[in-house]
Amino acid sequence: MATRRLGVEETLGALNAALGPGGPVWFKETRARHLRARDFLAPQRALQARFGDGQVPERVVRAVATLQGPGVAPVLRCAPTPAGLALQLQRSVVFERVLGAVTAYAAPAAPAARAAQCSRVILHCPALRGAPSALSLSQLRAILVADHLARALLAHGVCVRHLPAVRDPHMVTFLQQLRVDWPTTSKRVATEALRTRALADLSPSCDRGTLPPGALGRVCLKEVVEERGHRAGYDPNLTNCLVTEDLLTVLAELQEAVQHWHEDTSQGLAAASDAGTSSCTVVHVVNCEDEFQQQKLDLLWWKLDDQAPLIQKHLVCGPVKVSSSPGTLTAPEYYELRHAQVCKASALKHGKDIVQEPAWTDIFGVLSVATIKFEMLSTAPQSQLLLALTDGSISTKGTKSGTFVMYNCARLATLFESYKHSMEQGLYPTFPPVSSLDFSLLHDEGEWLLLFNSVLPFPDLLNQTAALACTAPGRHVTTRTEMVCKFLVQLSMDFSSYYNRVHILGEPQPHLFGQMFARLQLLQAVREVLHTGLALLGLPPLSHI
Repeated sequence: MATRRLGVEETLGALNAALGPGGPVWFKETRARHLRARDFLAPQRALQARFGDGQVPERVVRAVATLQGPGVAPVLRCAPTPAGLALQLQRSVVFERVLGAVTAYAAPAAPAARAAQCSRVILHCPALRGAPSALSLSQLRAILVADHLARALLAHGVCVRHLPAVRDPHMVTFLQQLRVDWPTTSKRVATEALRTRALADLSPSCDRGTLPPGALGRVCLKEVVEERGHRAGYDPNLTNCLVTEDLLTVLAELQEAVQHWHEDTSQGLAAASDAGTSSCTVVHVVNCEDEFQQQKLDLLWWKLDDQAPLIQKHLVCGPVKVSSSPGTLTAPEYYELRHAQVCKASALKHGKDIVQEPAWTDIFGVLSVATIKFEMLSTAPQSQLLLALTDGSISTKGTKSGTFVMYNCARLATLFESYKHSMEQGLYPTFPPVSSLDFSLLHDEGEWLLLFNSVLPFPDLLNQTAALACTAPGRHVTTRTEMVCKFLVQLSMDFSSYYNRVHILGEPQPHLFGQMFARLQLLQAVREVLHTGLALLGLPPLSHI
């Protein structure tokens, strides 16, 4: 039987349980200066609140020091210190357990449990109905958030339907440039049934002669607001809605997605049905300027369709502001600006002729998109985002940029390619079985930092990224789509620091091979995690920049 994967959450849970009844006390250390002495800490102040005088009973210290259990990391020592109860793990054993099963740590911790909370999601992004030439930066942000969230949910086994299917060919091309994976179509859905229902519900006092072109009339929403909207926090002033053909088309698409859900078997819906989950949740990903219109759409759907899902949530993305910019920048203009800056920076680094080389065309495109996605997604989606459009945003030296992350991804690829080339020349032996590696040779503090802060907690981070409180009260839902970008930036900083300081591929001397292979296996785990994180952003790994 395979050994269960070690987990930070499992370890923290066991540590808190060992202290007895009460709230969580322990936390995981992340800073390098603290990790020199301890991996987990129960702060002194929290211990005083738990045990009165702050003196932890000896039996409790022994229980923590001998802690075991599924997914719990093995403990080396636990001792009282002025800062609190400090715990250090058996690091060589943790290295062995984690690096002996690298692929297990580049996947969600518990996809089945996560999927059960919100197993079917219709992800609706209204900004995709327009033309790219009119797409604002706030709408672009909503699109990128929706795409990233969809990837995170799918990685957890959640069944996701993307709406709307994009019809505008210019939008399709722009999404391909952005590496946004969204369905396309050329057909329109039928709206006859909804139109008939809407006509029957039109306000009798409505004067057809005063309606704008394409409008059928107004529908009263007061009853729906009082029945469903008030509890969920809908605007009480939404008393009526102007019904147009375009609005009926939007509703028909949503209605069709719900009605024909069971016909889509490509995403494992049979398994969801077996689990007894028959309903779905609709999550509307909107920018703050479009939320009021989305509220109208929700209420109108409930008004005209008795089968509309009971749960509709709004993931509202905050506004995007551009610093020191007097005009309004559209999404395509923003992309062209970043692409030009990437080409300029590459020409300064490698020579101006590189811009003309076809082999670099895709690389420039990936770097441009990486810059945009890390800028748009590194801030919590609910918060306002302030963009700086200077050239410094695309530098490989700027540790906050997507270019910096892609640069370190390429450095990893170059490292393994160098090892492969040297092995083919006979300088190094072939990579030995992982079970034969001696991970006690990994004693540099940068090595533990990479494993403990990047590889070991990555499955838990994936879970948090895909968490949606579908059943929570209220209209709004939040998500942590900023976590992957921030994680990858920090991982790249830690790797860059280690790589600049430690010579991984040492002299071709047999007595040095053991440490070299242990280090390569650690960096293989880092690469797996990095590639998985980039895939959640729709970014391919680069082998050179």
